[in-house]
Amino acid sequence: MSETFLPELPQELWRAGKLELAHGVQQSLRVIRMATAGLGRYLAEIESRGVKDLYGYGRTASWFADIAGLSVGEAGAVVKRAIALNPTRALDGTEVPAALPATAAVAAEGLVGDERIDQILEIVKKLPAEDRANAEKILADLAPSAGPRQLAKAEANLLGLLDPDGKEPKDPEPKEPRREITLERRKDGFWKLTGLLDDETGARTAAALEAYAQPRPVDEFGQADLRMKCERMGDAWVDILDLAIACPDQPGTSGYRTLVNVTIGLDELKSGLGTACLDFVGTMTARDARLAACDCLMLPVVMSAAGEPLDVGRLRRFVTPGQRRALNIRDGGCAFPGCHRKPKNCHAHHIVHWADDGPTDLRNLVLLCGFHHRLIHHGDWEVRMAADGLPEFIPPQYRDPLRHPRRNTLHR
Repeated sequence: MSETFLPELPQELWRAGKLELAHGVQQSLRVIRMATAGLGRYLAEIESRGVKDLYGYGRTASWFADIAGLSVGEAGAVVKRAIALNPTRALDGTEVPAALPATAAVAAEGLVGDERIDQILEIVKKLPAEDRANAEKILADLAPSAGPRQLAKAEANLLGLLDPDGKEPKDPEPKEPRREITLERRKDGFWKLTGLLDDETGARTAAALEAYAQPRPVDEFGQADLRMKCERMGDAWVDILDLAIACPDQPGTSGYRTLVNVTIGLDELKSGLGTACLDFVGTMTARDARLAACDCLMLPVVMSAAGEPLDVGRLRRFVTPGQRRALNIRDGGCAFPGCHRKPKNCHAHHIVHWADDGPTDLRNLVLLCGFHHRLIHHGDWEVRMAADGLPEFIPPQYRDPLRHPRRNTLHR
């Protein structure tokens, strides 16, 4: 092996010429590679003799990691490379030849670095044992002047020559898509939803949310949609959830929009004052319970003052499928003036609430989207059935001092 030394550099590198700087880099790189090859010979010999007796370590990589200040993984890669390039000895003293003798020769000259050595080692492992020696010699001759792409191309050529027919084709095993959803209830009563979706599912989810998260059109009063995009996406999630729950084949719900376990006095529910327990996961206001009860199954649980259940009611079906179809035909969507939402995005609202003895028939029902459903329950708007059997809405006095009735004409 020829000896190569670093050229003497001027004390101030800024005085050096460009060619001198470039030559210095090349020579420094070659010296580093030669030194690494020499280090590998030491490590291969230590591996052959064993380090447990000499140093008290179980593995050469562990010892080298400690003295070099490396992680065991980093040290293991150096030792693995050293064993591949240099002969070692088995426990019985017989010599184990190097896996890459030709590559070791060019590495000792400082002509190839660690990255290309690792690449050659991985290529050789893929070849049949009887073809490895010749292939490794070809790759070692190519490595000093080749980069990673050239070696990869040489690998493809070698595999093509050794096995022109290629491997027997077979259908790959489909991988299970990775999907994760976590839902946890926070102390403030909100629920935190996080998840991880594969690319296809993520794209489908984004498309569905975007379709329902479009800003509401400016209504006839000039009111624009002031929700932020994240808020519109949250409302879109609710719409999609409502559609899924309303599906007749939905497991556990069979098309019922909501199952409400109301642990509250019936008088409180009628007045809208107090709290209720929703499916035993948290509390909700009685006003919200009234809103949910418009289009759901209700399981009333009457409690005593001491908290003892006095009576557990039976499930009562409110809006029947036939009534729902008739509502869809009559209203054509959300009946609130200026609303574009379709029937599938609407709830069946009781004009006179069932808790106030309101009947469940078409003259007491109206389709409302989630936004306008909350507005009717919690706002100053009123809804009533006109003489012609169609719903009409009475605006609050601050919007219309005369409170003229209004109708939605977009669905007709």
